[in-house]
Amino acid sequence: MHAWEAIQKTLNHIEERIGEEIPIETLAEIAALSPFYYQRLFTRLVKRPVREYIKLRRLAVACRALRDKKNRILDIAIEYGFGSHETFTRAFKDTYGITPARYRDTPVSLSHFDKPDLLLNYVMIDEGVPLISDGLVLEMNRKSVEAPVDFLGAEGHFPFERGKMLGERPGVDMPHKVWSMFISILNDIPKIPGGRHIGVCYRGTAPEGHTTYFAGAEVERDVKSPRFASWRIPVREYVVCGFEAENFEQLTASALGKAMKYTRFWLKKHGLIADGFFQTIYYQDSPENTYIELWIPFRQRENNI
Repeated sequence: MHAWEAIQKTLNHIEERIGEEIPIETLAEIAALSPFYYQRLFTRLVKRPVREYIKLRRLAVACRALRDKKNRILDIAIEYGFGSHETFTRAFKDTYGITPARYRDTPVSLSHFDKPDLLLNYVMIDEGVPLISDGLVLEMNRKSVEAPVDFLGAEGHFPFERGKMLGERPGVDMPHKVWSMFISILNDIPKIPGGRHIGVCYRGTAPEGHTTYFAGAEVERDVKSPRFASWRIPVREYVVCGFEAENFEQLTASALGKAMKYTRFWLKKHGLIADGFFQTIYYQDSPENTYIELWIPFRQRENNI
C-alpha cells in the first residue's frame, strides 16, 4: 500500500466518525504507522496537522447543522466534539471570522477545508480518459480558442494566500459575493440565450495580497457597456478539466477545488505551468447544472522542472 493510501484510509475513518473522540493512536494503527511518523506524514500530505484537520472538518459539517434554527448551538457543539458552546464559538470565529450565532442570523457563504482525495496527487490519466474520484468524474483535454469570447458581469477583489488552493482556505467565500452581485444584474445583461457563464480569478487591478474575481454571462463579440465589468477569453490553447457529479450540491461542495488540484498536478507531470488566470465555465444547457469545465492557459515549464 502506498503512503498516500494509508493516510486516505484515516481520512475516511475521520469523516465517518467526525463527532466522536478520535485518538491519534487509532489513526496510526489504521495506517500501520507509528503515531510519530503518522502525524508527520499526515501533515506533509494534507497540509494540516491531524488535530487541526479534524477541527476544520468538524466545523465544516457543523455549518450544515447551523442552517436549521431548530438545532441549538450548544447541541451542535456537543454533537461535533467541541465540548461546550464557548469552545465551538471560539473555533468557529477563529476559522471563519464570524460567530456561529451571527452566521445563523445573517447567513453568508463560507469556504471550508474539504476532505482531500489524495489519489488526485498521484494518479495520472491520459487526455480524454475519465477519472473517478469520490463520485466526481474528471476528464482532461486540450482546447484551442480560434476567436475571442466576450462576457459581461461583475467583479471584486479579495485576499489571496499564495499556495493555498480552493478547499484549503476556510473563511468567508468572497467569490460568492461577486456571484451574488452578478445574479442581481443578470437580467440587465444583453446575454446570448443559452450562453455560458464564467468565473475568472486573475491579478487584474487588485492591490498587493489580493486577487480579482469576475463572474459574467456570455455576450455577442465586442459588446461593451459601462454598466458592467467585462472579460474576454483570449485566443490561445487551454488545458480543460471537465468535471461532473450526480447533483449540483455535490458539484459545488468541493469539486472545483479538486479539479484545480488535479489540474495543477497534471500540468506539472506534462512539463507545463498555469499561465496567468483560471477560468471556470458553466454550461446553462447542462442537465441540472452538473457539468463544469476549468480552462487553464499554460506555458512550458522552464527547464521542465
